[in-house]
Amino acid sequence: MSDREVLTWDLYGRAARELAQAVVDSGFVPDIVLGIARGGLIPAGSLAYALDCKNLFTMNVEFYTGVGATLDVPVMLPPFLDASELDNAQVLIVDDVADSGKTLEMVYSFCRGHVADSRTAVLYEKPRSIIKADFTWRVTDKWINFPWSTEPPVTPARPTEEKHVR
Repeated sequence: MSDREVLTWDLYGRAARELAQAVVDSGFVPDIVLGIARGGLIPAGSLAYALDCKNLFTMNVEFYTGVGATLDVPVMLPPFLDASELDNAQVLIVDDVADSGKTLEMVYSFCRGHVADSRTAVLYEKPRSIIKADFTWRVTDKWINFPWSTEPPVTPARPTEEKHVR
């Protein structure tokens, strides 16, 4: 048994559609999909398309600094979202995973007092999460390999000897 949950691009496509269907089945109709950067951007974009919601906002939050390494608390990074843009809106807050739940809780709290209603959606939720998402595709206690973050960053190629063609 693997100590990792591996999400492939193909499986991700199914997961995003199933998560969108859960939102629709609940009767919640978001005016805004709010993706938590970076991990929540791809799921947020997919859900916005699937739910036919053209208002896609982002909040940049840093919490994980490496595999299993976090800051003490999540911090918002610029550019900062103007909370008044959320006034009286139905907002679907999206992230890739609710691990500790601290990031999702911070964004949910940021929205409170502005939105008419907000719900949370994640692909994965860990059993230890302090916040239970309204919509979750899967629950796991494993480390998750997401298709967009499993490979190392692309770096410049090494200079090669210049070839002359005549």
